Amino acid sequence: MSLLEISNLSLSIRDFEVLKGVSLSVAPGEIVAVTGESGSGKSMTALAVMQLLPEHSRTSGRLTLDGTDLLNTNEPAMCAIRGRSVGMVFQEPMTALNPVRTIGDQVMETILIHKAMPPDQARQRAAEVLDRVGLPADRFPLSRYPHELSGGQRQRVVIAMAIALQPKLLIADEPTTALDVTTQAQILDLLKGLVREMGMGLLMITHDLAVVADMADRIVVMRHGEVVETGATRALLADMKHPYTRMLFAASGHRVDLPAAPAPEPLLRVDKAVRDYRLPRTRLFTAPGHFRAVKGVSFTLNRGERLGLVGESGCGKSTLTRAILGLEPLQGGAITLDGEPVFSGTRPNLAVRRKMQVVFQDPFGSFNPRHRVDRLITEPFHLLDNPPTGTARAEAIAEALTAVGLKPEDAGKYIHQFSGGQRQRIAIARALIIRPELILFDEAVSALDVSVRAQILDLLADLCRAYNLTYLFISHDLSVVRTVTDRVLVMQAGEIVEQGETEAVFSAPQHPYTRSLIDAAPVLPDPAALKKA
Repeated sequence: MSLLEISNLSLSIRDFEVLKGVSLSVAPGEIVAVTGESGSGKSMTALAVMQLLPEHSRTSGRLTLDGTDLLNTNEPAMCAIRGRSVGMVFQEPMTALNPVRTIGDQVMETILIHKAMPPDQARQRAAEVLDRVGLPADRFPLSRYPHELSGGQRQRVVIAMAIALQPKLLIADEPTTALDVTTQAQILDLLKGLVREMGMGLLMITHDLAVVADMADRIVVMRHGEVVETGATRALLADMKHPYTRMLFAASGHRVDLPAAPAPEPLLRVDKAVRDYRLPRTRLFTAPGHFRAVKGVSFTLNRGERLGLVGESGCGKSTLTRAILGLEPLQGGAITLDGEPVFSGTRPNLAVRRKMQVVFQDPFGSFNPRHRVDRLITEPFHLLDNPPTGTARAEAIAEALTAVGLKPEDAGKYIHQFSGGQRQRIAIARALIIRPELILFDEAVSALDVSVRAQILDLLADLCRAYNLTYLFISHDLSVVRTVTDRVLVMQAGEIVEQGETEAVFSAPQHPYTRSLIDAAPVLPDPAALKKA
């Protein structure tokens, strides 16, 4: 018998059809993955189950949870169901948590709202579930706040909140998208373990087939608000019948064709770089301590070369990146670009800074939404002594937009008028417009759908051919780094523990930490092997 039964569910918002006859089911103890690109209707299906739909929504069809018709359940009754019978884990844990309340209070909140037990027992229950998700009270007191935890630890708190009352159904909406590979593997193992222990159903929403290929019992593929294919995981991946499913599978394992790197000519040199942060005093008259985030890192990036930098959250990648960009001073060592120091003493060398640009992870958050594209992508012009004006400025804008696959007339639009992939193309156009010596890509594709990610990676390969790009590609996604870099650096606890040609490092890793990263990365199964099995 099904725990969750969705039959012919349709949803429209202000006469715009979002879901079109969606049907799926989840049984107790079953993991069902719903996959598809952004806009396919995955999250709206989950919100329909929770009855957290926006205003002016109209639904039809049938949606039942353990026999209860949710479409005809009023709000007070739904408040009693949410948290007790169904829990939800959201994609971004920092926005799902209250920054001014302790983690213990937030896990207790679900229990107290439902009056499931008195406060003393609720606190004990909060400690139990936090311990179950890997946050024992002796190391992670209930008095901690979300900002004192890492991304993976915050996601564990959100999971603890969702399972505090042992719901029959758990919905996980992209719970691992922003996490590094080892943390992602831990969260996926945790979710699988909870399903086994509690016998609850799990509806897992993701855009990446590789994430659920070894986890889900069944897969539901959605596109444009419709279910285009569904089936048992092994059977579906062995024989993908719908072209869209095959496209998603191909995009998840997409490899690009990079041009050959030119002869070595040093451009960026990092020599024994050290970056310390001051820690607060532990006592009134004691000296403050220091935390060493980057510990004597050295490497060379050649002109026209594509270099990858991988490692878990907290390993020092972002700190090193900020130092290269001249945004933070070093306490030891030196960084030079084309022979010139990035720092003059402890101050950034602006003459060098203008030779570098960066593309950030969030393509929407890196732009001012009040400005048009022509102003946004010409922001780097302020670094130039004589920025182009008039016709020359318009030609530079048109050339940059055309180079990234957009149209010159897009210059007059606002950023909200573009999709996520188009916004990232605009971010790359902004980085290219002054022809920098070096571009730093900081998790530039981790927030994108697999098909859009494949397009952006192909764009990078095309730009390498057209502009002889030199870039440092920082990412926790090993499959991406493997396909868009010539060499790779592996960083752990502020140190480079392994480096070498990308394919050699991935094929035969020498350091145990590198092997652990590769082992933790999700891998798509071979359909031919699945057919034989």
